[in-house]
Amino acid sequence: MKIYTRKGDGGETSIIGGRVVAKDDARIEATGKVDELNSVIGIVIAFSEDPELREKLLKIQRTLFVLGSDLATPLGEKIAIPRLSPQKASELEEMIDAIDAGLPKITSFVLPGGSKTASLMHLARVICREAERKVVALKRQEGVNDAIPIYLNRLSDLLFMFARSINYKKKVPETLWR
Repeated sequence: MKIYTRKGDGGETSIIGGRVVAKDDARIEATGKVDELNSVIGIVIAFSEDPELREKLLKIQRTLFVLGSDLATPLGEKIAIPRLSPQKASELEEMIDAIDAGLPKITSFVLPGGSKTASLMHLARVICREAERKVVALKRQEGVNDAIPIYLNRLSDLLFMFARSINYKKKVPETLWR
């Protein structure tokens, strides 16, 4: 089987269920941004020296695949695909709370940066926020699983906490905005 089909050469693509949409459709924009986020998390995994962090990020990547297929399938489609569970956001909250308990408290904004891995984590956080905005835009046009924007909101918080934790463990000081 060839990887290319030439079906999208005219600027259109099919979504799950068979509907044809423009490649700049809000649903395609949202799923594309989630794919970009997943790819950047893969880069963070490649740079990370922490096996526990790599495993957590791999689990998040798997969840992002479910989230992506959920986004790519309009609500009401008769096709059985896994939908993102609201419980997934709760799992992220537990990780956020555990990391937060072990870090010094901050009283101002943190400028993105620090170690290479933490800097990449901040990039993933920013892309996650953009994915969340794309999903919100889609949600205004069509229905989406309510668990998706909540998950992305929590994930961006978790990625921020991961960046802080990486810098803390590597003894790289954070630059605070004043």
